[in-house]
Amino acid sequence: MSMTAAEELARRAAAIQAAGHSAPVPSPCVSVCRMDAASGLCEGCLRTLDEIAAWSTLDDPARLKVWMRIGQRACKMRA
Repeated sequence: MSMTAAEELARRAAAIQAAGHSAPVPSPCVSVCRMDAASGLCEGCLRTLDEIAAWSTLDDPARLKVWMRIGQRACKMRA
């Protein structure tokens, strides 16, 4: 993942967390569906397979928690 992509995910994660429950929580999918064997994360959205599989069944608070983890992962990649 490029720094630009990680920066964009970090920016999106921060914006979604700031919006909270005021709007439906959008999917982080960016249609780049490749799993990185070393990290176990999707190269496009930085979710785990478990997070991807569960997304459609999660409520908004749980989706916000996934976005929080995505933001943390993206920040680590930028550092």
